[in-house]
Amino acid sequence: MNFVVVGAGAWGTAFALHLARVNRSVTLVPRRVEQAGALLAARENVDYLPGLPLPSGIALTADLPAALAGAEVILLACPAQALRETCIRIRRALPPVAPPKFVLSLAKGLESGTHLRPAEVIAAELPGIPVGTLTGPTNAREVALGKPAAMVLAASPLQTVAAEVQFALSSPALRIYTSDDLAGAEFGGCLKNIYAIAAGCCDGLQLGDNTKAALLTRALAEMVRVGVALGARAETFYGLSGFGDLVATCYGEWSRNHDFGRRIGEGRTAAELIANRKTVVEGYKTAEAFAGLCAERGLEAPILREVHAILFEGKAPERALNALMTRELKRE
Repeated sequence: MNFVVVGAGAWGTAFALHLARVNRSVTLVPRRVEQAGALLAARENVDYLPGLPLPSGIALTADLPAALAGAEVILLACPAQALRETCIRIRRALPPVAPPKFVLSLAKGLESGTHLRPAEVIAAELPGIPVGTLTGPTNAREVALGKPAAMVLAASPLQTVAAEVQFALSSPALRIYTSDDLAGAEFGGCLKNIYAIAAGCCDGLQLGDNTKAALLTRALAEMVRVGVALGARAETFYGLSGFGDLVATCYGEWSRNHDFGRRIGEGRTAAELIANRKTVVEGYKTAEAFAGLCAERGLEAPILREVHAILFEGKAPERALNALMTRELKRE
């Protein structure tokens, strides 16, 4: 099966390394010509995944039409806010015959303005091609190194191609499950980044394990409540794409969202941190999009609301915590 990974950040590079390790045909397509040149020269992604050589089994090119000729599965490893533009480029570059069998999103965020999930954006821009997501508790470097991990491949409906791709992606180091709850899998991936920012704030404030455990427990309850109201199934959020990804992102020292929240808890402002970043913090824009979506649908999401207030209204994390702790008492 011929795979093309569009986007050569840490995650796109890591997945290309995994595909090469399991002897799949894979082409990695950086967004910029100069990045492709640097990767070809060094055979290493120095900026995003240093110290891991790119084997000869990974083809590298910035020529999107050439990369897509004969592509059977396209993996989109770009930020959620760049997804639509990337899909438009792909649509224009696709060959007129033999379209890809499957397009899979690796993004975890809602599109600003439209509040659409990644798969919805892809379906709008690449009509007629089966769409899904590949998500779960996965750190890019650990996947690149071949450490054991598990993910969910979600699509709705689950077509035969999903089982084929599940088999092609799976290995003793990466176990792939399938799900037909595409909305649930994507909402879990979106929401966990927002809650990871909150968990990071707790650590930055040095509030301890009790606070963080309580936060994550209530965050999972909120994730289920909001997700079900938006059409997902409750059980999905107790799996890899929900609870699993929530735990990994809230506790992983590698988590950009957790690190971002920790720095805010230590006294930095969100605007200051975003202005000086090279890498993307998906939870930042997703918090804004999800707050808008909840307002549209009349959904109550107190933790999400307070994270939004910290990020976009300048609310101090201590005040946000106090607002959550002094809400009306109720049964669990």
